[in-house]
Amino acid sequence: MAVFQIGDKVETIDDVISGKVIKILGSVVTIETNDGFALDFESNELVRIDTGDIRVSNYEINQIKAEKELPKKRRTQIIKPKERNAPKMEVDLHIHQLTKSSKGMSNHEMLNLQLDTARGQLEFAIRKRIQKVVFIHGVGEGVLKEELYYLFRRYDNIKYYDADYQKYGLGATEIYIYQNG
Repeated sequence: MAVFQIGDKVETIDDVISGKVIKILGSVVTIETNDGFALDFESNELVRIDTGDIRVSNYEINQIKAEKELPKKRRTQIIKPKERNAPKMEVDLHIHQLTKSSKGMSNHEMLNLQLDTARGQLEFAIRKRIQKVVFIHGVGEGVLKEELYYLFRRYDNIKYYDADYQKYGLGATEIYIYQNG
């Protein structure tokens, strides 16, 4: 059974009537509706409405203060496996990325420049312990791609495969460099 006090804001359970408690006689509660009418209800027909006032006991305040004074737990940083968060290095081997002008260069010279760049970047990645490198070679006739595969096969610690198709299309190869220790 709900206990009401004069001044409580209440609503009826069965009807859409709300108001303020103005009189209590036993289990009969008289409310003044929002429209100004005085109506009698049994106390079990009413429910108190939250007025927005927050009442907190001293006990609850002391509980919260004690909780605040406890030393905070340090957050331990979760170290993710190397594989997942390893940054990928991208090497674009398109000739226009490697030289200001390829004018007057033979196909052989362009291919050698591309392969020298690939070899240099591969050695850099191995030295810097970068595990994944994407070589962007383009589609073309596949000569550069085959030469790159020949280069990669010379290394025991390298696995190579087509790079992410959605990102690079068919013109890129990703390598994974196995690190020793």
